[in-house]
Amino acid sequence: VRLVESGGGSVQAGGSLRLSCAASGYTASGNCMGWFRQAPGKEREGVAFIDSNDATGYAGFVKGRFTISRDNAENTLYLEMSSLKPEDTAIYYCAARLYLFCGGAQSADFSYWGQGTRVTVSS
Repeated sequence: VRLVESGGGSVQAGGSLRLSCAASGYTASGNCMGWFRQAPGKEREGVAFIDSNDATGYAGFVKGRFTISRDNAENTLYLEMSSLKPEDTAIYYCAARLYLFCGGAQSADFSYWGQGTRVTVSS
């Protein structure tokens, strides 16, 4: 299984970015996938999740600003980020779970991880 993120970069506050996670050796549509992030000096935290039924969940600090989606034909996970804030600065990781649903899942429940893509938001 391989997860490859892309789309990170540097933007000013209020800007937008779209992260992608291309999966190989894994069927994205049939499982829970998610995005996590880790800021310098902080623990990794969950950002957004999507399960096999396309039900989505978001951390409170991104709700209304970020949108998770999946292209089943391309086996790719996305994270659309808008109204970015300096506190969104972090390395963003794509994660895949070997289970249909995401409800309540923590980072330890995800079996596969990408290498991360850096997002920097300046004020």
